[in-house]
Amino acid sequence: MARYADTLLANGEVVAMRTRQHWTAIVRDILYPILILIAVIVIFLFISGGDNGGIIGTIQSVLRWLSLGGLVLAIVWSGLVIWRWTSEDYLVTNRRVLKVEGVLNKHSADSALDKINDAVLDQSIIGRMLDFGDLDILTANEESVDRYKRLNHAPAFKREMLEQKNNLEMDIHHVPTPPLRAGAPAGAAGTAAAAGTATATAAAPPAMTPDEVTATLAKLADLRDRGAISTEEYEAKKADLLGRI
Repeated sequence: MARYADTLLANGEVVAMRTRQHWTAIVRDILYPILILIAVIVIFLFISGGDNGGIIGTIQSVLRWLSLGGLVLAIVWSGLVIWRWTSEDYLVTNRRVLKVEGVLNKHSADSALDKINDAVLDQSIIGRMLDFGDLDILTANEESVDRYKRLNHAPAFKREMLEQKNNLEMDIHHVPTPPLRAGAPAGAAGTAAAAGTATATAAAPPAMTPDEVTATLAKLADLRDRGAISTEEYEAKKADLLGRI
């Protein structure tokens, strides 16, 4: 059965890494059920001396029912904490970083790789020993921060995210070239003409359609606005692309 996060992936989107919160997050969230369980044990020891009559017997009966209810509550609460933890999905894909949380009611949030400006990783000594940390992802508007608390394998998650971001930007920098066209004139004259055409093609940059130029310029402008390339590099590339129409 596919996980909920997998149903949110677009066509061509590939998961590069999948993780969730570290198991220490369960220990933190299960603290109150543990306290309830301790209280149940104390009550059980208090009433284990045998049944008494009168008011004391009534109190023992009430405490017995309270301890039973507390035991059920602690078990159900602990089960929900573990269920919620196993339902989490923190993904790095070839397009974005995606976080899915919730058991029955799902909450998902994502950050597009090309909109990520920076990622801040904080690890305590315990986090370094147990391989978890807090990762804050800063997006392009410099105000939105996506927080991943107690992230399992946090350093590897950050490295994979930056690697996928670099791969995406390399794809954006790649300029598509038109397909080769088959067919050539026959005979000696045709051979000479074909050789001349090949020389001219090698000397001149490949032609592009106006739509291809417009799409490529939009991607380059986005890189310029985010500081990935300089204004001079953008203008030089723009002039080169306009010359290919």
